Amino acid sequence: MSNEFDLSPGAKRVQETLRELGFDNEIFEFQTTTRTSAEAAQAVGCEVGQIAKSIVFRAMRTGRPVLVIASGPNRINEKRIEEKISEPVGKADAEFVRQKTGFVIGGVPPVGHTEKMEIFIDEDLLKYEEIWAAAGTPRAVFKLTPSELIRMTGGQIISVK
Repeated sequence: MSNEFDLSPGAKRVQETLRELGFDNEIFEFQTTTRTSAEAAQAVGCEVGQIAKSIVFRAMRTGRPVLVIASGPNRINEKRIEEKISEPVGKADAEFVRQKTGFVIGGVPPVGHTEKMEIFIDEDLLKYEEIWAAAGTPRAVFKLTPSELIRMTGGQIISVK
């Protein structure tokens, strides 16, 4: 684990964004990958359900990005997202994710994106006292509370399953 001064550029950017938003959450960067929910949970010693995974979708008509922050084990029902945004969605490819968020898949944080996007938060994350989210790289995460996640993203709480 590294401290704030040793953070990679992507993790540093997330740290700066958190500070600008008025949050003092600490970013942890590991030697091993935290790309998947299971890897992240193992690295920080929590349940997979406490991992707030960021999945970017592409709205098929408008081409806009839509971010869903889901509890680690949950599979996102795309129909739910389509109902919320009133248009079909598709999974975003790596290039689209990097272009719209500024981050690579497996490291997309809930904040600090290149482009403003509509954000939906999985209601299942609200049952935990603390959760963990990606922090800009596939090796970096930060701890936060569900209420902090809601405040920092302005995301809408929904059932994603």
